[in-house]
Amino acid sequence: MTAHTSINGNMGTGGAGIDPESAAVLPEIHNALEIVYSPHSNNDARKDAQLFLEDVKNNEKASYYGFHLALDKTQSPVVRHYALSLLEHAIKHKWADYTQEQAATLRNCVLELSQDVSREDPAYLRNKIALLWVEVAKRSWAGEWMDMDAMLVRLWEVPDSAVHKELVLGILEMLSDDIFNGDDTVVAVREGVLSKASVEIFTPAAVLADTFPNRQVGPDVRCGSEGWLARITNLLRQCLSGDVQHNTELRSCAIRALAVLYSLLPWVVPNAVTATECVPVLCEGLRASHIEVQKASLEAMHSLYSRTSFVDQEFLDLVVPLYGSKYVELFRQLFDWSAVDPEDIDDDKYQFSKKLSEVISFLGTYMDRRFNVLPNDSDRIDFQGFLQLLLQITQSRSLVVSIPVLVTWTRLLNNLSLGPNIAEIPTFIGPLLECCSSRLVRYENLPEDTQDPTFLFLLEDTDTIPERHAFLGNYRRYSSQVIESIVQLKITDAMQHILGQTENILEHLYDNAPAFNMANYSKTSQPVLRVDAQATVIEAALKGFGKWRASRESREDSHHEQEITALEESLESWCKRLLGMNFEDPLIRKRILQLLVAFSVMALDRNPSFMLTVLEHILVTWPATHPDYRVYTDAIKELQTESMVELQRLAAKMPDHLLDVYDQIEAKVNEMIASGTLDEKRQITYQTFLFTIVHRSTRLDPATKAQKLRGFIDPVVAQWQNDGLKQALSSYAGFCELMALDKAQSYLTRKQMQNISDWGSVELDAEGQALQAELEERQTVLPLRPTKSFLTCSVDKVERDSDPYQVSCGLWQDGFPVILPELLNFLNHAHASHTPDNWTGLPPEMRSIVGRVLTDRFWQAGISEGSKDDFYARVLEKKHTLEGLASTIRGSIRFVRESCYAIIYCMTRLDVQFYGFSELPGPLAHALLADSFSLSAHQLINVLNLVRYLVDNCPVPLRDHFLPPILAACCQQMDTRINAEWAKLDQQQAVKTGGDALTEEMKAESILRQLTYASVMMVADFLDPARTNTPVSHLEGNAGVYYPTLREFCLMHSSIVEPLLLFCTHAIRWRDSRCCGIMLRVFRSIIPDFAAGESHPSRPKHSETAPIPPETAAAIREYISSDVVKACITSIHEPYFVDLQKDFASLIATIVVTYTRLTPTARDILISLPNMKQADVDSGIEYMLRKETNARGQRAVILQLLGDIKGVSVAEMGKLSKSIGMPVTKNASAKRPLRSKMAQQFMTAPAPSHNGSRPGNPINGQGDGAADNLEGVANLFES
Repeated sequence: MTAHTSINGNMGTGGAGIDPESAAVLPEIHNALEIVYSPHSNNDARKDAQLFLEDVKNNEKASYYGFHLALDKTQSPVVRHYALSLLEHAIKHKWADYTQEQAATLRNCVLELSQDVSREDPAYLRNKIALLWVEVAKRSWAGEWMDMDAMLVRLWEVPDSAVHKELVLGILEMLSDDIFNGDDTVVAVREGVLSKASVEIFTPAAVLADTFPNRQVGPDVRCGSEGWLARITNLLRQCLSGDVQHNTELRSCAIRALAVLYSLLPWVVPNAVTATECVPVLCEGLRASHIEVQKASLEAMHSLYSRTSFVDQEFLDLVVPLYGSKYVELFRQLFDWSAVDPEDIDDDKYQFSKKLSEVISFLGTYMDRRFNVLPNDSDRIDFQGFLQLLLQITQSRSLVVSIPVLVTWTRLLNNLSLGPNIAEIPTFIGPLLECCSSRLVRYENLPEDTQDPTFLFLLEDTDTIPERHAFLGNYRRYSSQVIESIVQLKITDAMQHILGQTENILEHLYDNAPAFNMANYSKTSQPVLRVDAQATVIEAALKGFGKWRASRESREDSHHEQEITALEESLESWCKRLLGMNFEDPLIRKRILQLLVAFSVMALDRNPSFMLTVLEHILVTWPATHPDYRVYTDAIKELQTESMVELQRLAAKMPDHLLDVYDQIEAKVNEMIASGTLDEKRQITYQTFLFTIVHRSTRLDPATKAQKLRGFIDPVVAQWQNDGLKQALSSYAGFCELMALDKAQSYLTRKQMQNISDWGSVELDAEGQALQAELEERQTVLPLRPTKSFLTCSVDKVERDSDPYQVSCGLWQDGFPVILPELLNFLNHAHASHTPDNWTGLPPEMRSIVGRVLTDRFWQAGISEGSKDDFYARVLEKKHTLEGLASTIRGSIRFVRESCYAIIYCMTRLDVQFYGFSELPGPLAHALLADSFSLSAHQLINVLNLVRYLVDNCPVPLRDHFLPPILAACCQQMDTRINAEWAKLDQQQAVKTGGDALTEEMKAESILRQLTYASVMMVADFLDPARTNTPVSHLEGNAGVYYPTLREFCLMHSSIVEPLLLFCTHAIRWRDSRCCGIMLRVFRSIIPDFAAGESHPSRPKHSETAPIPPETAAAIREYISSDVVKACITSIHEPYFVDLQKDFASLIATIVVTYTRLTPTARDILISLPNMKQADVDSGIEYMLRKETNARGQRAVILQLLGDIKGVSVAEMGKLSKSIGMPVTKNASAKRPLRSKMAQQFMTAPAPSHNGSRPGNPINGQGDGAADNLEGVANLFES
């Protein structure tokens, strides 16, 4: 007798000959199951019963018991399901130990159970039997088991048995899913043979012969020439010809058949879909009289047309027929039928509507991509009917339904052949322009009780406020692109319509609204939102105008020039009417000002007289604030700030036109400055406006330009040479006196603020208000703001090697040595202010309040109470309280800190002028990072952003000198700080909190995740293998020299790579799946770099030129093989990381495959795991090292080895089915998420592009698209 008695006996004979031992065990199984399921059992008894049932699985006769109990129809369904789970356990965990004969016996058991199914068996039992079949197939089909297809056909052909057909359909669906869509480790090892065999049995033989005439013959596994795609399509056709609404069996068969097609159509040979006439049958399914059949048909169509690789003939066969009037009308009727009421949503219909929109968008996208082969045959293609369908879907009141087709419109209108054709059909262009224009309103600013249907759908479709903002941002972007395209195609009609509509809106702005009133002013009133939306329409139209004009100008035709001139005159006339309109609302005035400048620099840039009119308007328009009306005053400040921004825009875009009237502008500015009415910000803005005109002009000779510019810069540089300033910055105490922080500490001490819990409830006395004013005034006498402003103008949007760039370099080269020492002192002191012990003006017992004084207040979407406007209103109300004073104190320190960041950033743009200082790297690293540990997580994001720019902008030849101290310190600080923050968060989450404490904890976690993401993205950027060096030919003496890439540079310097790897290792343990996933990819990319002497396809080409020292590489290999592998195994074990298990396994596999020949450490770690057999590890590694084993197969080996220690998701925990095989009803659509992949993409903001040469808004922490979900009050109290 063999050792595997579980496969012996009479397993395939229906149960004869049960031995005494088995006869004793079977009643015990019954009893244990009864205890588990009985509501009257006590916990101890239930636990003991569960343990017994688990033990039975490991019994050598487990499969014997399983087969006999499962085959016995007198047993209860619960017992039979448990019995099937015994067979499942045997197949999954013992198959490798069976002989070929034993495996065949177990396979025959499954075949016998399959033949024996009946309609009386519960669905979950039949599903389980199908699962057993698939588990056997994955291990032996197309190997030892060659006649599986014949077995399936035999089951399929059982007379009058729908239940056997459903079983086969279930088997085929699971087989297709596991082989082509799943991550099953068993499949990964046999992927090649299983995928070939699947293509063989699913595809008609004739199609295979026609499509692949020279193909290598695969395994002889098929039965008959028909193929399963044809059989399933024919079955579906038969089902749909019957009464699926009332006949449950027909409906069930149809849905199962459609589920198989859903799985097949993404990978099956397209010609097979054509040959089997599958698409017309699916369209019949859309007409079915039952919603479940319709939904399943649509899902299958979606899975087919989401494929993007159809060649021309496949497009003609599969896509073009759906442009015919028959199917266009079907889609239109379905769309009408699926419309729902936002106040009473029918979920089935609504999901259908969303999915139908995506399918139609796929068809529209194919029309764009394959237009060159589209037949010009109106009998085959209902072109206008299809466009009408697209328009109808775009006009859907649900933006989520509308957006897929909106994106399709952007493609169709930009198609050089299609766009002009569509533009000539006014029935589409007009309504489409109107629809997109109306959708540019900022829905996120509407009141929460708004009953607008679009807004109600939006609330239904978005889960969080940041998600809603991201989605609306995407929708507005696509709407603007459509408007831009329409204007470009129909310039005169479109511009007339848009400008006429705008004028009408502005003239009747308050017709149905209360008159303007400062006292109850709202930044999100209906008039403000309407003007903002219409202004956005015009901005999109101006882009379209620019493209239209550029295309006309390139033709050098006098007629086109006349056309352009006429249109420009019309636009100028409209703008002058706009200038003549008067509005009291500051935000409406701000938006109109932005429009006027946009016209000046875009459409009317050849008309300097109009630009000067706009300039005069800006200079003379300076509305007064009304402190009694705080919200209104805040809006006035926004208008004032925007006025200054638009001045700079004019100067940068039209410097030569402004140069003609420079003397008059300069006289006017000097007059305004001399009047003494300008605050510091406004005065500097006017000076930088003049500076920019001169700096960007092309008509001044170099000497005159330099002389004029020095007149602006020399006084600023002179401020840095002031002896008083130098003396103050020579110590921290002097810095405190300079900033009046010594007085602030004295005042806080006298007020005993540590004993006051609510600072916002205590009004400031006269002394406190005077101190607050002095703190704000002290900032204005520092050289920081003018230096930052003039430097920004010197580098903003200036390309290297351009004339303005060379001018800037010459202008500042003498100033940098003067500025830098004191600038670093400023930064040192600003960072030191975050260390409580440095506040010597406070007694020791009071220094605990320093953290509270310096903690920025934030409004975070989805976490903070109330709206963003409510938050700002609360902050403004408390300005003249102790809380307001604390805000002013931290505002002073923040002003110094962030001004230093901005100045250093601008300096990095001037290349050698900054990086060439030999003594700079050490002091800069110290100033930036030495005291950064005391900064808050949010403030650290700004530090990391600056480090990233320092690295990005460093000239390649100077990296070796400049970067090591900064990168080493940054990695050490980053790792220590972020690791400590995650440990602190884990401790906090172990203790239950509520109310305000919970809110603060959620805020802290949100900011920590942002900091973690910023740091991880920085490291990923530095180590990006695709990142190349910028050319260095313009630097003397460097031509032809090879310099390591930034990635190579980081990895070859031990001072950088050691803290860098430590950070990366900790990062894959932090509970942030997004960051963890990024870091795992980074790790996989750098593993080959340390495989010294090994040839590896992903090793860098220049590894010989920029070698990693052998001893460094060896030490790092050991570290990765030990610590990184252990970190991966630990994370695989934890439930939190369940979705990343494949990624962790891939990293371990990469390490094992790459390093095994150099070090046994990773192998030894695996062998040391509990219950791990050395033979399994060695045979697995041997398989992984084979040339034919792909990455998926290598990963599968690791997942198999670690199968017993893998964590389970929280959702799976506690399910009895895991231990005893309790029936779990499988929803056929469970694998399909409610929100499709496309829909999820629309809910995500576009990824930001990080480019060191673009300042944008570089040092404020908002450059990553986070502005909507994390807003500080950085400048709220600045004067």
